Amino acid sequence: MGNCAAPQYRKNGVNYINWPATAKIIHLDGRLQEFRQPIKAGSILSENPNCFLCCSESMYIGSQAPRLPEDEELQLGQIYFLMRLSKSQFPLTLQELCSLAIKASSALSRTTSSRNVTVKYQASRRRSKEEVPIGFLVPARGSSQRIN
Repeated sequence: MGNCAAPQYRKNGVNYINWPATAKIIHLDGRLQEFRQPIKAGSILSENPNCFLCCSESMYIGSQAPRLPEDEELQLGQIYFLMRLSKSQFPLTLQELCSLAIKASSALSRTTSSRNVTVKYQASRRRSKEEVPIGFLVPARGSSQRIN
């Protein structure tokens, strides 16, 4: 892995996590796959027949999930979903987006806990450190809804 360095730093007495950016793929079964180097979508799709990749930032309620072209590189820092090709023809529902958000949250929390790290922040000067809740913005045309 090259250089050895701690993935956290302190600022004003508060610990922060500073992991290198990765491209994250949430598989159909909820498994998380991370890539530290750019990779073409086609490399992932060749291992997952009957699926397509979609970037989490381009998914909207009432719209079809846009398929990532096979020659496009996955961007570090982004979350992608592997979805069945049969889903590409229909608009996404709120329930489907909520399900994907829960799947991603679960996969990401398993990764954080397997690294034995608790992400914390300083709530106020009077209170002690507390855990940061994990939530996802579910984009809808004209509004944003937070799923926790």
